[in-house]
Formats: sequence, C-alpha cells, structure tokens
Amino acid sequence: MQQTAHGARKIGRTRDSAIDQRVLTIAARHLADQGFESMSVAAIAREADTTRQAIYRRWPAKADLAAAVVGTISDDVPDAPLDHTPSPFVDPYGDLVRELTDFAWGVSGPGRLSLVGTMLQDTTDTSVRDGYRAQVVAPRRHRLRSILEQAQRLELVDAEADLEIAVTLGTGSWYARALAGEPVPDDWAVRTAALVWRAVGGTTPG
Repeated sequence: MQQTAHGARKIGRTRDSAIDQRVLTIAARHLADQGFESMSVAAIAREADTTRQAIYRRWPAKADLAAAVVGTISDDVPDAPLDHTPSPFVDPYGDLVRELTDFAWGVSGPGRLSLVGTMLQDTTDTSVRDGYRAQVVAPRRHRLRSILEQAQRLELVDAEADLEIAVTLGTGSWYARALAGEPVPDDWAVRTAALVWRAVGGTTPG
C-alpha cells in the first residue's frame, strides 16, 4: 500500500503467491539439473509463464533466487514410510538406524543428489552453498552426532570414539556408492548403522 501526496492511501499491486511457488519449484529443478552458473532466470521465467522483471522484483539477483530455493529445502522427510512411534526405552542404536533410513529416503528424492553436486561446484554462489549447509547438512549431522553422544553417555560405545569421523562415515558411504555407480541396497541404513556402531566400539543388538 502506498501513500499519496494528499495523505490518502491507495492499494498497490499484491504479490501473487502462486507465481512465487511456481517459480521456486521450477528454479529448484533448474538448479539441480544445470547447476548454479548455468541456471537461467530467463528460462525459468518462460517456463513459469511470467517475466524476468517479475522474478527480479521478488529476488533481485540469481543468487537470491537460488538461496530462496535452498530455503525451501529441509532434510526432514515427513512422508517417509517409517514408524516413528516413541520408544518406551532409550535406544540410540535404533535411533541411528532410523536416522540413516530417513537420510537415504530424502537424498533419493527427485533432484536431491544432483543438488548435492551443484553445491560442490566452485561456481556456486557462496551464500547459496552456505544456506544449503545450514538448512540441510548441519541439522542431519547434528542429529547423528547427538545419537552417538547419547550412546557414549550410556557407555554403549567407547568414550574416546571419534564421533566426527563416524558421522561422516554414515552419510558419506551413501554418496560414495552413488558416485561409483553402484546401486544402494535396500538394507543400506541397517548395514551402515551396524558398521558405524561397531566402529565406535558398540555391540550391535542381536
């Protein structure tokens, strides 16, 4: 809403949230498929049936649009087919299996692995990469480390275990298989959790 010279107010153009969502959805696909450097605002505008000017009014630079895309991404996977019923007892090992299962489900989603590749490119804007790390990478690593720290407090694993490497081993093994072109097995989360658990000095149940 704008103020006129006589103090009266007039209604300005309202922002169309439908266009916002359409642009962000299309931009997310372009960012994952083409990378940040090759992502074209003009191409996104054409596909979204809008104009570059309309996009730049919302996001003044391509980096702002890419950062907005990253801001819509969460590492949580609310529709993952898992049973998250609270356990009546403390179960860090079970939590580790569930966390890695959630990770595998999320990173297997359309465009997610390509987006990881985009974030590793030197040409990706620093603010976009930092946003992705804060929004997606850091929360998952924090949860995995918290699970292993709880296991240490309960004396289920070695007190001196290198948890930083253990966390990286967990998620990193998925990316390593994907880069090698090897299919990720359906029981990847269970097998990886068992390996990480034994690596930090734990004994796998059963």
